[in-house]
Amino acid sequence: MADFLNAVSAVFVIFLLLSVGYLLGHLGWLSKNEKGFVSKYVVNIAVPVNCVVGMLKNFSHEALLEAGINLVVGLLSLAASLTLAAVVATLLKLPRNRWGLFVAMAGISNSLFIGLPVTQQLFGEVSLPYHMTYFLASSVYTQTVAVMLCEQAGVKGSSGHNIGKMLLGMFKKPPVIGICLAITLLLLNLHPPTVLMNAAGYISNTVTPLALMYNGFILYEVGLKNLRFMPGLPLMLLMRLVISPLICFALCSVFGVGGMARDVFVVIAALPVVTQVTVMAGAYGADEQYAAVGSCMSLLGMFVTLPILMILL
Repeated sequence: MADFLNAVSAVFVIFLLLSVGYLLGHLGWLSKNEKGFVSKYVVNIAVPVNCVVGMLKNFSHEALLEAGINLVVGLLSLAASLTLAAVVATLLKLPRNRWGLFVAMAGISNSLFIGLPVTQQLFGEVSLPYHMTYFLASSVYTQTVAVMLCEQAGVKGSSGHNIGKMLLGMFKKPPVIGICLAITLLLLNLHPPTVLMNAAGYISNTVTPLALMYNGFILYEVGLKNLRFMPGLPLMLLMRLVISPLICFALCSVFGVGGMARDVFVVIAALPVVTQVTVMAGAYGADEQYAAVGSCMSLLGMFVTLPILMILL
């Protein structure tokens, strides 16, 4: 009973912060201009700083060796989810402008804007090294496979893809740079001055509230009255919120990944659709509404599935 109450309490905190973002949109205090600022600040400043602070506080030389196996599990888990999603999308006979979006939504979770605040709320800062390991695996697929899937679903895509450039672009992303910097400092056994770590700590603490309020505003933009089941979305939600974490749990068991690493991985695998899918759908001329509705419905569905998952873990 205590575990259930703790899980519900953590999810309720997340719901309240999302509600603040929704309310800010309703009052007109948060618009597309402010949304752009929040997104840029969180991704380019707060999250990279959060990576460095969290990993230096909670990681060690020994943990780096363990991270290698964890990274393999994350990569395989995402690959399996994407492959299964492609099979399901084909069986559903989805139109071209939705097929790739379905696969990306069902296969990749929101490990940054939702994942980071959720895992820190549920497990504390000590979970950050495991979270960043999964995020690194997720970034590989988000910046390559997801881009190609969304481009294939759209009308504005290019005719070819350069995987090398995509991977290079991934390592230019500030969150990934933050992870690489933290790993380098750990390997060299270097620690920034206390005054810098204290200042970085204040910036790091802004990630959770701002990221969740950002997602609350996304809900306001889409509009709750516009949320309805479109063809394929029920199965997408089942895969995103139920089947993907089961796949991740099975692979963790096979590779002997347990404890907090397993719990963090499974929780991230059970989170809503990655935000970039909606953005890329609009950029490439795919069915943006399909992606937006699927993303928001998965966000709301999380409030049902996440407490149950925490009890099972």
